[in-house]
Amino acid sequence: MPPEKKEARPSGRAGRARIPAYVKNLRGVNNWKQVSEWLEWRGIEDIECITPDQAGVARGKMMPSSKFTSNTSLALPSAPFMMTISGDYPEDGNGFEYPEDDGDLKLVPDLSTLCRVPWEEDQTAQVICDLVHQDGRYVEFTPRNVLRKVLAAYNAKGLKAVVAPEIEFYLVRKNPDPDYPLQPPVGRSGRPIAGGSGYSIAGVNEYDELIDDIYHFSEAQGLEIDTLIHEEGAGQLEINLRHGDPIELADQVFLFKRTLREAALKHDMYATFMAKPIQGQPGSAMHIHQSIVDKKTGRNIFTGEDGSETEAFRHFIGGMQKHVPSALVMFAPYVNSYRRLTQAASAPVNTKWGYDNRTTAFRVPRSDPAARRVENRIPSSDANPYLALAASLACGLIGMTKKIEPDAPILTTANEDEIDLPRGLLEAVDLFEADEDLREMLGAAFGATYAAIKRAEFETFMEVISPWEREYLLLNV
Repeated sequence: MPPEKKEARPSGRAGRARIPAYVKNLRGVNNWKQVSEWLEWRGIEDIECITPDQAGVARGKMMPSSKFTSNTSLALPSAPFMMTISGDYPEDGNGFEYPEDDGDLKLVPDLSTLCRVPWEEDQTAQVICDLVHQDGRYVEFTPRNVLRKVLAAYNAKGLKAVVAPEIEFYLVRKNPDPDYPLQPPVGRSGRPIAGGSGYSIAGVNEYDELIDDIYHFSEAQGLEIDTLIHEEGAGQLEINLRHGDPIELADQVFLFKRTLREAALKHDMYATFMAKPIQGQPGSAMHIHQSIVDKKTGRNIFTGEDGSETEAFRHFIGGMQKHVPSALVMFAPYVNSYRRLTQAASAPVNTKWGYDNRTTAFRVPRSDPAARRVENRIPSSDANPYLALAASLACGLIGMTKKIEPDAPILTTANEDEIDLPRGLLEAVDLFEADEDLREMLGAAFGATYAAIKRAEFETFMEVISPWEREYLLLNV
């Protein structure tokens, strides 16, 4: 919390009574009047109005808090939401057309996301915004709105999705020259941590001060970490979030990524969410736990009244099995993502499912019947959380709508069998464009925009000559 200001916070019972409860909220208010009081009580000077682009990068504007509360109209051009990760723009074609006027889109703050930016020296707040057209329609191709469109399809059927993401990431030494491989950071022992430290408390303790900052920064933003562990990779950690509403959880992942990067920089290292940042080390995933609730009864529709599995449960898995390969480009969005998806590795490369089987793409964890859920283990941590959740839930809903029956569950190791998924980015884009059910669920404008961006990113990657090529081709061919 910020330092107390006697003039803003009178002492005694009478002073405390004059402070409404919402002013003390760590996260979110209900209306603009509450915004003004919330900002004033904290002495907030600046506010960041941010929204995720297709890569999950925070785009937006920063302004004085007085301007933010003065009915100022906020706008951004459409260009940042049609841009590749390297800052280039795709060519028109295949349904994508860059708008000639590049007109403004309106930023509409979601006041429920208002919170502090705890790593800034000056008192600063942030708020996540939605993008709408000038007439108020949601901009269909922006990530938060893509997820909202999928959830609206659930709502139309009287259903509500519940999700819980798990995010893996690496801590690495600063790397100002991208030609050099990444290295694990030095911990408090004075040595870089080695691999094979899965669930090691000593491994977590190597970064005690950094992890304290992660917890403090998260608490100040009203973000709830369920658990934190050390994963198998050297300097690889995982954070699990509590289950809840998909948009709220996507917002949390979006903010967590910012938080983890800032906390790491404070300790002279990087936090990276690359799917495969270090050769020879495990990749980083973003596992997604999913269950579906009947809005009228509040019951998990994956479980019948007698505790047994339902048709909806089976059909949800059937939809995942059939359509996730077509959605892979949203779970594995970069060339690097496919380095994680290799045979006999910890990441699944199949479309099989099983009970508590971590070698399958879709795992049903052990749980009480009321908590029955399906874990999608395919997404990598480089995925945009809004798009990964949208794609995963869309595949399940298509399965329930079309009553797609799943294969039998797998009881043995599944990751040494034939690979069921696209092996590269262009193949994944082709499958994505060919899946009419998925593209209808996600929106035609988004489908065309996203596919165009991914094709352009692949072409940019092909311009780079890798160390492998210099090592094996330079003097041998």
